[in-house]
Amino acid sequence: MSEKTQNDEAAAQAADEQRANRKTRRGYVVSDKMDKTVVIAVEDRVKHPLYGKVMRRTSKVKAHDEQNSAGVGDLVLIMETRPLSATKRWRVVEILEKAK
Repeated sequence: MSEKTQNDEAAAQAADEQRANRKTRRGYVVSDKMDKTVVIAVEDRVKHPLYGKVMRRTSKVKAHDEQNSAGVGDLVLIMETRPLSATKRWRVVEILEKAK
């Protein structure tokens, strides 16, 4: 094995290790009207600081969907990525469950 291929493999392995710490979230697709973009509602459960009740907080994020394969109601796994547009910071990794 040449020295160059060893260096390439080491660089690829280092990139994979850096990529491992990206945030991933699960959410439901609420809109697929844009081209290669879906809007996903991500739910977060937070305990109220004083009363202790668990509340559901929902935030909507835009994610890149290269094949336009996700539809409204699908449960998807998204991963944080570099800024793809003014509002897109996530990409669809896989569709966990199709809508019925």
